[in-house]
Parts: sequence; C-alpha cells; structure tokens
Amino acid sequence: MKTSADWISLTGLMGSGKSTVGRILAERLGRPFYDLDMEIERAEGRTISDIFAADGEIAFRDLESVMLDRILSLPAGVLSCGGGTVIVDSNRTLLAAAGKVFWLDLAPELAAERASVGGRPLLDGVDPAVRMANLYDDRRDIYAQADHRVNAAGSPDQVVDEILDYL
Repeated sequence: MKTSADWISLTGLMGSGKSTVGRILAERLGRPFYDLDMEIERAEGRTISDIFAADGEIAFRDLESVMLDRILSLPAGVLSCGGGTVIVDSNRTLLAAAGKVFWLDLAPELAAERASVGGRPLLDGVDPAVRMANLYDDRRDIYAQADHRVNAAGSPDQVVDEILDYL
C-alpha cells in the first residue's frame, strides 16, 4: 500500500455528506475522487443493500477492507468512506497511514433525515432517528480519532472550505 500523506479521507455517519463534500473537495483540489461504497458496488455488481441482505454485515466489512486497501494503492485523491469503515481497526490504521482523515460530524437526527432518502441497509426496518442516535453513540469515539472534526451541518461548500482551511 502507498503510504503517501496525500490522501484526504472523509468519515462520519451515513447522511453526513461525505460523498457530496468529497466530490466538491476533489474538484477544487484537482484530485481524483473515490467513493468506497460505489467502488464496492461496481466491483461486486450489486448494491450495498443486496450485499448486506445476501451475505450479512461481516462479509460486507471484509469486502470493504479489501476495497479500501485497493483504493489506497492508487494515486492519492479524496476518499469518501462508508459510515462504518472506521469501525474496523485495520481500516483506521490504513487511513491514518495514507494521509489526513476528517470526521464530518453531524447531529444524529439530521443525519437520519438526510440518510432516510435512499436505501440504507442499517436503517431497514427500524426508526432511522433511533438507529442513527445509537450508531452515533457507538462510533463517536472512533470517529473522533480523525485528524480533524468538521461540523457537517452547513452547506457542502462550507464544509469543503473548513477542510481546505485546515489543510
């Protein structure tokens, strides 16, 4: 794996804006953009929801780790991680070695509102607000290991500006 400090990785709850912010940030920096979930879907030929339904979360996390390693061996760019990517210790180690990690922090109720729009396997059959609050509580300390915490409640451009100011 390439250990250049050029990677910029975005973490946070689903719905925190990682993909939207990542695209804008990559464009403004003139770097490639990678969306970990989209890369998994492309490689597997099925959606994340289908992978969860057919194989379960553990199998998905294994695929996620393999794809993360693959992506980080490419020329450095901006990476939007899945919301749970950082719950795996080895993934956090890879991300930290590759560059700067940003936590797009968003109140769970707002994240639930944003994430309820599309098919999200971790929200299937549950109250999104309750599930998101639980995920936030479970992952907050892990997300906080990022190099920098960004309040993701503002517009995507505001979030990008804060990241650029930090860099």
